[in-house]
Amino acid sequence: MFSGSIPALVTPFRDGSFDETAYRSFIDWQIEEGSSALVPCGTTGEAATLAFDEHFEVVRVCVDQAAGRVPVIAGCGSNDTQSAIKNITKAQELGATAGLVVPPYYNKPNQEGIYRHFEAIVSACDLPIVLYNVPGRTVSDIAVDTMQRLRKFPSIIGVKDATADMDRVSAQRAACGEDFCQLSGNDYLTLGYLAMGGVGCISVTANVAPRLCAEFQAAWARRDAKEALALNDRLYPLHDAMFADASPGPAKYALTKVRSGFPGELRLPMTWPSEAAQAAVDSALRHAGVVED
Repeated sequence: MFSGSIPALVTPFRDGSFDETAYRSFIDWQIEEGSSALVPCGTTGEAATLAFDEHFEVVRVCVDQAAGRVPVIAGCGSNDTQSAIKNITKAQELGATAGLVVPPYYNKPNQEGIYRHFEAIVSACDLPIVLYNVPGRTVSDIAVDTMQRLRKFPSIIGVKDATADMDRVSAQRAACGEDFCQLSGNDYLTLGYLAMGGVGCISVTANVAPRLCAEFQAAWARRDAKEALALNDRLYPLHDAMFADASPGPAKYALTKVRSGFPGELRLPMTWPSEAAQAAVDSALRHAGVVED
């Protein structure tokens, strides 16, 4: 269902509030530059700082502005099962194509708890779900065996894999089938991830360099490994720089350089990136050819 370059969109804020005008313009630019789907209210969208009504206003605007041109995978996760059900039900009501759902964070459930969390969600709502496995943030890791158990539910269609464990690609392919949609959650590993059976990336870098990320994915899709490697080499320093400080600080800083007037405001506890991180971003933007020397 999903493939290619899929930006995990930043959420623009101005004077403490969601900047709808900037977001709508940003979405148009992303689509024009070749992004194949959009993810509002993921980690990069500072979803953890958004109240429920605000979160789903961002989703509503994204669905409305995308206007069917590309799919919208709305961030819907929670560490509370009932809240996750409320979230995904609202995303479906607003017209999202799918929900991106993490396993419960902070609670540290065992694998049975993770399984039953998702079982309850799919029993309450049939919106397609992309599992978001990011143990570096949630602590909870969806084990391959658990993913295989979850695969029996028709609405669980794929995974954003941010484990940084390349063995998972083949293991999940064997356990869940070749049609299970595996999306890299780590930009810097995506070339290898695609080679092992992945079909795309939910990307931080695509916020800043959407056309290059889309061209990279297109090169791989037509099996032009030489071109894909060349584009990966251009993008790699930018992948690295996006995490030179706490994300999405570097991405928002980069967007102020790439898009005139884009608001770089972050919400606490996220803060503006350090001078060293800014220098890393500036250098990476030049290396990628996104800005001129």
